[in-house]
Amino acid sequence: MKRLTFTAGVALCAIVLASGMAVAKSGHDRSPVTFESLDADQNGEISRAEMQASRASHLLRADTNGDGQLSLEELEAQGAERAKARAERMMSQLDTNEDGALSQEEMLGGQRATRRFDRVDRDGDGVISQSEFEAAQDRMAKRRPVDE
Repeated sequence: MKRLTFTAGVALCAIVLASGMAVAKSGHDRSPVTFESLDADQNGEISRAEMQASRASHLLRADTNGDGQLSLEELEAQGAERAKARAERMMSQLDTNEDGALSQEEMLGGQRATRRFDRVDRDGDGVISQSEFEAAQDRMAKRRPVDE
């Protein structure tokens, strides 16, 4: 039993150290997940331990009281942080007149919306077919982080 506890402790330390290295390499908490960020020992392969280390680092960041568990309050706080970051990105991207508020015109996107539509309408016929819509969804899914 002592050997099992010791082995589990060593494994946990390795995971925490590897996750710390991955976070340190990324420079901030919400970096995109890349192969390089998951390959903590830089051997050109992602091991199961490295993948678990990445997930453990997310737990460690959200576990503000350090008890090894996520409470409802910690999950809500993490969600609030993400919502705040997203709102700030939206404001910086959409507030074209920089007045600190989003008008209906800014929210609907003006030229941005036109460019987005045009990117989805690959054949340029002025309408979005089901296959163009599905292709756009696939492209967006590929850009999403794996662990969210």
